[in-house]
Amino acid sequence: MTRPDKERPDSLGFATQAVHAGNAVDAGSGAIRTPIVMANSYALPDDPEELSWSGFDVPLYTRNTGANQRALQEKLALLEQGEDAVVLATGVAALHGVFFTFLRTGDHAVVSDVTYEASYRLFAEILPRRYGVQATFVDTSDPDAVRAAMRPNTRLVHTEVIANPTTRVCDVAALAEIAHAGDALLSVDSTFTPPPLYRPLADGADLVVHSLTKVINGHGDAMGGVVVGAREHVDAIRAEAMVDVGGVVSPFNAWLISRGAITLPLRLRQHLSSAQRVAEFLAGHPAIAYVTYPGLPDHPQHALARRLFDGRGHGWMMAFALEGDAALQNRFVADLRVITSAVSLGHDESLIVHVGTTGARAAHWPEEFRRYGHLRFSVGLEDPDDLIADLGAALDTVRA
Repeated sequence: MTRPDKERPDSLGFATQAVHAGNAVDAGSGAIRTPIVMANSYALPDDPEELSWSGFDVPLYTRNTGANQRALQEKLALLEQGEDAVVLATGVAALHGVFFTFLRTGDHAVVSDVTYEASYRLFAEILPRRYGVQATFVDTSDPDAVRAAMRPNTRLVHTEVIANPTTRVCDVAALAEIAHAGDALLSVDSTFTPPPLYRPLADGADLVVHSLTKVINGHGDAMGGVVVGAREHVDAIRAEAMVDVGGVVSPFNAWLISRGAITLPLRLRQHLSSAQRVAEFLAGHPAIAYVTYPGLPDHPQHALARRLFDGRGHGWMMAFALEGDAALQNRFVADLRVITSAVSLGHDESLIVHVGTTGARAAHWPEEFRRYGHLRFSVGLEDPDDLIADLGAALDTVRA
């Protein structure tokens, strides 16, 4: 048996990596936890002649790199089993960093038609208007649709493993094969599927993006984003989107996210097990019009989800609606006593928000989403019996 050693992170199991990766005894104080380094600048060597003022290899200026950012990057690259990682100010900054770095005027991208709203707006409005980048929106759960959308100038295919908000699941390996055959990169937003639930790089993705604001931090108190992949790609994002554009994460947020990520394996187990129970409860309730959750047998990609996630779970996000109009959905939300009505997801507390039927993305949503809207539900760490009782009581109230 190989002896585990925290000085050799690849010898450690995932939970041990989450605790030790990116952490070191502080040389100055002897503290066993990497401290918060709230510094804008770092001391230069006696002879700085060889330094690049835009370099990021050594701490120089916090926009270039900082101690807490480097520690978090080391942890996340290891957990995602990628060569390198760059941490940015938000998840959207990470997404923009990928698109901004690898797309040029005249390039084309193939994008999931139900992708996160900020990604959709970047490709539908901002990138075409300002940079002449064109995009085709397709159902990325259908490899044939992606293949048909490819053009000679396609440079990027972008998708989500579990789509926000429809929970549609895509086959990353199939998309990677299509993208690479067309000399394009595959970027995957894996915010809904953090490691060890799933690792897109292992199935051929070139770049993996997470909104660290969500489950990797997990406590609803810090914002950040990360891109993980080959060092040459990550360095390009680091140089352009971080150093030159300035989308750097703050030292305090990097420290908070490093702390939050330590408990990711434990939290994720609770999220996943509770979400399955809650989804099954909702699916069996007569007041519910529909539930979309990859762990339910009637989900269109249930078999694919079981294969991708290999029995580890099916995520903690779901969408559902009551039989009724928007006013009924909002009355239901208002009657909840444990579950919090707020945007965001992946927090320690369960979050729910009603989303209506308007907006550019709505045309691509399934029919039931366009009829009822949807309740986007992020299952938290509460006792699942309490969550089910809270949902059941609110359903009884609105039915009465």
